[in-house]
Amino acid sequence: MNNGKVVVLSGPSGGGKGTVVKALLELMPEMALSVSATTRQPRAGEVDGREYHFIAKEDFENMIANGEVLEYTSYCDNYYGTPKKPAVEATEQGRDFFLEIEVDGALQIKKRYPEAVLIMLIPPSLSELESRLRQRGTESEEVIAKRLKRAAEEIEFAEKYDYIVVNETGKIEECAERIRSIISAEKNRYCAMKETADNFTSR
Repeated sequence: MNNGKVVVLSGPSGGGKGTVVKALLELMPEMALSVSATTRQPRAGEVDGREYHFIAKEDFENMIANGEVLEYTSYCDNYYGTPKKPAVEATEQGRDFFLEIEVDGALQIKKRYPEAVLIMLIPPSLSELESRLRQRGTESEEVIAKRLKRAAEEIEFAEKYDYIVVNETGKIEECAERIRSIISAEKNRYCAMKETADNFTSR
């Protein structure tokens, strides 16, 4: 994966990841967006290859055994994970491969691919996150409390990430632009450009 970059975005629920990713894809339409695989049954309205790649449990376990997943987890007796093949194909074509996944999966990828770029998207504060969750008007006090607790736990892993980006309220485009700048800077690091530089000294 020496051409395109593998870029991982994580962050607390309510932090605005989905909105930021949508804005980022408008800035970088050439970027490949990961679609996770799962062994659970499709829900009403879900389309194979759009929300998830829906596969049999035996096939997923074979993928794990053959090293064909970048990361995976098991929840409620079902597997969820990121197939490796699309990432390899995209990056070998020079396209960046973007994943929006949980902290556990992000750290799995970083362990397997140290060159992957990990970005954590966080709100300005926990109080701001609480305000955003309440504005949804869709969750009980118990659920909000659990999400805030989980957010604090996730942000404790921030030191293992390469970058932290704060998603300021009302500044989605600016946030997406900062992420694009990070990706651009990573692609111009010496380790990424060494071969180009070496061409000047090998004559």
